[in-house]
Amino acid sequence: MAEGDQARLVAWSREMRAVHGRLRDALSVTQSALESGEPGQAATRDLLLFCHGFCTALTGHHEGEDRALFPAVEAAHPELRDTLRSLEQDHSMIAHLVAALESAVARADSPDVLARHLEGVGALMENHFRYEERRLLSVLDTLALDADPHDVLGPL
Repeated sequence: MAEGDQARLVAWSREMRAVHGRLRDALSVTQSALESGEPGQAATRDLLLFCHGFCTALTGHHEGEDRALFPAVEAAHPELRDTLRSLEQDHSMIAHLVAALESAVARADSPDVLARHLEGVGALMENHFRYEERRLLSVLDTLALDADPHDVLGPL
């Protein structure tokens, strides 16, 4: 294996960690927008902007994993089938929570309600990321997947 090939293989685990870090940062920015905003429409407009970006990025990340990364992992490591199904179930639950958050923002719900939605998304997201990293990072170090990281891990 050429040195460049090894670097590309190892990059999948680094790419996933980097994307997870950027999604954590996006959640933090969204939470800060809610905490620092003024009551009413001004805070809601800012939150709409941050929430849209965060929600779109998180959804894109999970859709890319379901579409490209998980099938490649399963093909190379069929023993991880149950882990991958569990991660896909998390994606479904997170998508449900994200949709509820987006609806709450669109309704201009109170900051307390919006904070609870963000807290729920954040808690499940963090639990999911930690589990995914524990179970998959070492596998990703050896995964031969010839694809664009943006297609596989989302827009971040």
